[in-house]
Amino acid sequence: MPDLRVPPGPGLPEGLLIPAAELLERFSRSSGPGGQHANTTDTRVELVFDGTSSSVLTERERVRVGLVTVVASEHRSQHRNRAAARERLAAAVREALAPPPPPRVPTKPSKASRRRRMEAKKRRGQTKALRGRVRD
Repeated sequence: MPDLRVPPGPGLPEGLLIPAAELLERFSRSSGPGGQHANTTDTRVELVFDGTSSSVLTERERVRVGLVTVVASEHRSQHRNRAAARERLAAAVREALAPPPPPRVPTKPSKASRRRRMEAKKRRGQTKALRGRVRD
């Protein structure tokens, strides 16, 4: 099994290369399409990456990634499921290493918008007041 290449993204400007020795691949029988073939071959792939003990991550990155497990069983062949699992694992690691979004800065409504809101409320109130009974 070759090393896993994680493409560049937010938080990973150069990308990342995870050694094959740090990946654990398990195979099992898959439910779903395949008929008799699926009943006799181990096509389901489970790929595990323990980021907490990885040698390619910094201490901060290890905490952010943790233990990542992905499963692929949608294809009939083990080879295609292995490729799908590797893609998912790369995406999950890249997402885990992306920095959190900046916090929202609360803003106040402008004076003009508050004035327009109050005028609209007055107009609405006057409209409703005119719906009452007509008195002589």
